[in-house]
Amino acid sequence: MTLTNSQRRYLRGLAHDLKPVILVGAKGISDALVQEFGLALDHHELVKVRIPAEDREDFAAMVVRLAEASGAETVQTIGRTAVYFRRNKDEPKIALPR
Repeated sequence: MTLTNSQRRYLRGLAHDLKPVILVGAKGISDALVQEFGLALDHHELVKVRIPAEDREDFAAMVVRLAEASGAETVQTIGRTAVYFRRNKDEPKIALPR
């Protein structure tokens, strides 16, 4: 599912007041972290992740890796924080605009 510009704008507004739910540690992105991230996405649908990478290339690679591993869409990245969205198929919580 790809997000439209209006949907990204709407989700960015919702994510503004969120605190990071997942914090990537020194070990980087592990299988356990991806599993926990998937559970957080199932529960919240919109999740902020703090990724303390050394440089921009490492950060960008981790952002893409997390999105691919979880099947989520990257809504936005600011500094060392990324926002992801994945709709809960059973119980959708966020109604997206068209």
